[in-house]
Amino acid sequence: MRNKNTLLAWATPLLTAAAMLTLAPLARAADPVKIGFLVKQAEEPWFQDEWKYAEQAAKDKGFTLVKIGIPNGEKMMAAIDNLAAQKAQGFVICAPDVKLGAAVARAAKRHDLKVISVDDQLLDGAGKAIASIPHMGISGYEIGKQVGLGLLEEIKKRGWNLNEVAALRVAFDQLPTGRERTMGAVDALMAAGLPPANVIAAPQAKTDTENAFNAANIAFTKNPKFKHWVAVGLNDEAVLGAVRAGEGRGIRKDDLIGIGIGGSQTALNEFTKPVATAFFGTVLISPKRHGYETAANMYQWITTNQAPAALTLTSGTLMTRQNQVELRKQLGL
Repeated sequence: MRNKNTLLAWATPLLTAAAMLTLAPLARAADPVKIGFLVKQAEEPWFQDEWKYAEQAAKDKGFTLVKIGIPNGEKMMAAIDNLAAQKAQGFVICAPDVKLGAAVARAAKRHDLKVISVDDQLLDGAGKAIASIPHMGISGYEIGKQVGLGLLEEIKKRGWNLNEVAALRVAFDQLPTGRERTMGAVDALMAAGLPPANVIAAPQAKTDTENAFNAANIAFTKNPKFKHWVAVGLNDEAVLGAVRAGEGRGIRKDDLIGIGIGGSQTALNEFTKPVATAFFGTVLISPKRHGYETAANMYQWITTNQAPAALTLTSGTLMTRQNQVELRKQLGL
């Protein structure tokens, strides 16, 4: 009997410990889910839309969303530390500089946080995409080609001679997807016969309308010989800046065609003006997918340990003043 009691006394703590270990993961899984959504330029309409749809995912799935603007690397690192302090389990990020990818990966690992990148894919120290971080973005070059093809169709309708057309490339080449988008547009134009000498680069300091306006204004001033212009950029704000600069230089709207990228509120505001401007259209990429799906994918990853696809590329559709209402309705926007 004494041996039996001794055996029970020895076994009970082990059984209790095993039970606690078994229950621990379930308890952690039952903790409230908190997800961060970090974006590089919180004031831009595109990121505001992403946040809006991420909030919808939070409402539908039942998790808490923490929105943080990260305009530079220092604030990005502080934001990740802040999420860890709030006991978040993961975050979605569009970093202020894709070359900060290694720092993001280290911080996420240190805090045991899952991470998904959106829009701009994170790079390692060698400049290669970090495959271990799931990414949702777009094929920048293909989206750019859609811009170029849209411009060519409108050029043809207007009967312009390509030798008399200049392509203003509002450039932000330090961002890989920015260069891909604008070069895709330019390559489509040159493949159709636009002389390479007619491509005018206008580097912008930041990816907003004001900086695009300043860059385009200089380019227009230095190149008065061209009869017609088309404008391309990495987003709607870049092209709108070029359009405003053209207006300021006295370029008639019939001699300038701008097609942006994003389908943002910036574009919609132009389309709803009583009189059409030279902002002809935008390649609509869905902030709903980029905001809602990445947040929902993160929730799925946290709650079921099912990681999202390593790479998801979304496509775009040319949206103009004429089709914008129906197109947005079709896409649930």
